[in-house]
Amino acid sequence: MSATAPVDPSSTSSARAIAAAVAGTVFEWFDFFLYGSLAVVLGRHFFPSHDGTAGLLAALAVFGAGWVVRPLGALVFGRMGDRIGRRQTFLVTIVLMGLSTVAIGLLPTHAQIGLAAPVLLVILRLLQGLAVGGEFGGAATYVAEYSRPARRGLNTSLVMATGTLGLLLALATITLCRQWLGADDFQAWGWRLPFLASFGLLALSVYMRLHLAESPAFEQLQREGRVARSPLREVFGSAQHRRTMLLALVTLTAAQGVVWNAGQYYPLVFLQAQAGLDVGQAGARMMLALLLAAPLFPLAGWLSDRIGRRPVIIAGFLLAGLGLLPVFAGLLASTVAGGGWLAQLGWLWLLSLPVALVCGPASAYLVELFPTHIRYSAIGLPYHLGNGWFGGFMPLATAAVSAHYASPLAGLVYPTVLALACGLAALRWMPETRGRAL
Repeated sequence: MSATAPVDPSSTSSARAIAAAVAGTVFEWFDFFLYGSLAVVLGRHFFPSHDGTAGLLAALAVFGAGWVVRPLGALVFGRMGDRIGRRQTFLVTIVLMGLSTVAIGLLPTHAQIGLAAPVLLVILRLLQGLAVGGEFGGAATYVAEYSRPARRGLNTSLVMATGTLGLLLALATITLCRQWLGADDFQAWGWRLPFLASFGLLALSVYMRLHLAESPAFEQLQREGRVARSPLREVFGSAQHRRTMLLALVTLTAAQGVVWNAGQYYPLVFLQAQAGLDVGQAGARMMLALLLAAPLFPLAGWLSDRIGRRPVIIAGFLLAGLGLLPVFAGLLASTVAGGGWLAQLGWLWLLSLPVALVCGPASAYLVELFPTHIRYSAIGLPYHLGNGWFGGFMPLATAAVSAHYASPLAGLVYPTVLALACGLAALRWMPETRGRAL
């Protein structure tokens, strides 16, 4: 693996580049998670049914569809990022995401145009998934290539924290709109406003990314004439690279998205569908919990710079596998029994702990597995296969199993088993990558 010239992340230009990349990714996750945060409301408008559970499951299926196409986005935009640069690819993904999100806010409902409404919603959700598929690999690669090895885990953990911060921003926007309009008007038409507000964030994101410099590592490749002519052919044509992608999938990404959804997104659905809270109550609790959990990501990234990526990630998987069922049981009991906010926040915060341990070092681990000239293409595919396919349908699978067995906790067997399986695989096969030259 060829090393690049060392970068001083303490310099003003490097810090500004990392901050701009992270901020843009927060906005992109904000767009992506608006749909999931409003799944209950969207289910009523686009998938009308006499059975409220059926409408919710249909909305969650479309939520999952956005995750399924993420590997395709990783291939398309990964190739672009390795051919023409990280910066220009960033611009394309943010514009695609922003316009798709605004379009959802303008979309007529099932009552207005019939079956065309859910069909168009699915198309827009797929475009969102393509954009996110191209975003993560670029953000992780860009930030890592701007970081010193001793701070790579800490700096790239900020990329992973963007998912939580984007969800937090989405919930805050929804809550403000709901409080301003009132519950009835928000349910009727006000749900559109958060999607339309995305246009302002799109303009800000485009402005920031137009002022980004290319990453030092990619600039060095250009100077030396080593930019990959066909990065996808090189990735899939090499037995070594194929094995490394499989290693990344088995030891991390197959369960990473499942753990994230179980700890960060599914509690929002769980509090409404199983614990009986309305969208405002559930959103308020989740916002506070996510705000309290956000510092855990850089803490986990910093810890991985000290003791290694491997022990931190494995600890997160094992904690998730052993803790999801009892923590959700405690959350349900405290909510149904009318427990106070502090008890509920405590349970929600505990759900975020394994998420941070798994996801905080994840970007650094993936980036350190692959060489610079194919890095964007190579890390995107295993990341989005695992997070998109295994993780994307986790809320749907969990909610469906719980509904089938009439048990609010039955569906949690899926994330529990997958977290334990990936943790055991990591114990056996995960290499330690801390300190590798990029």
